[in-house]
Amino acid sequence: MTLHIAIAGKGGTGKTTFASITIKLMIKGGVSPVLAVDADPNANLNEALGIEVEETIGDILTKIKKDLTLPAGMTKDQYVEYKIHQSLAESDDFDLLSMGASEGPGCYCYANNVLRGYIDNLSRNYAAIVADNEAGLEHLSRRTTQNVDILFVTSDTSARGVRSAKRVKEIVQSLNLNIKKIFLVVTKVNENSIETLQNEIDKTGLELIGTIPMDSNIVDYDLNSRPLVDLPCDSPAVAAVAEILEKAGIIKN
Repeated sequence: MTLHIAIAGKGGTGKTTFASITIKLMIKGGVSPVLAVDADPNANLNEALGIEVEETIGDILTKIKKDLTLPAGMTKDQYVEYKIHQSLAESDDFDLLSMGASEGPGCYCYANNVLRGYIDNLSRNYAAIVADNEAGLEHLSRRTTQNVDILFVTSDTSARGVRSAKRVKEIVQSLNLNIKKIFLVVTKVNENSIETLQNEIDKTGLELIGTIPMDSNIVDYDLNSRPLVDLPCDSPAVAAVAEILEKAGIIKN
């Protein structure tokens, strides 16, 4: 059965960094192939994974919106499914499906419904799915993050970030989403950060499964446009994510 992992949290809390390192370590641990889903309209997971994306779901829907001429015998949904399969950016051990930018003014619901509907079909070909979700909480209220085995909620070392993580949990509960386990991950941690935030963390009701320290390697890789999947395994952030994934039972030591 396909393992479905989702990552949510306030913007700037390191969701994409966590997603890319998670994919790196899962593949290293023998969990492959992986379907990476960049569900953030401001897509940049491909850069962290070092893979080119030629077309996103947003691109596809924009084109269909402008030109409804479909191949003979194909419905709109069938054509969209065909184009989504074409848009997959493929690598040896993982493929990437990118949501991309909004289809234009108005509701983004159709794009979300397309992503939600075809993930189920695509998942049969993969050992795991890792979804890097948008910065806001809309993906939860629109039910695009559901039927998830593990939801990691990221926060930086700010009270605002931790309170945002608490709201994620509240939305999950209010919508009765089918999410089996939810964990809190605090990123960009310095000495005494957790001690200072402990009261706010306790209020979330979330299990703090681990922390990720500030890592100068990540800053250097970002500055030099190097993919984060190439980070060495002894990098502090990589080692911290490995420990988190081991605790969650996703990989073995």
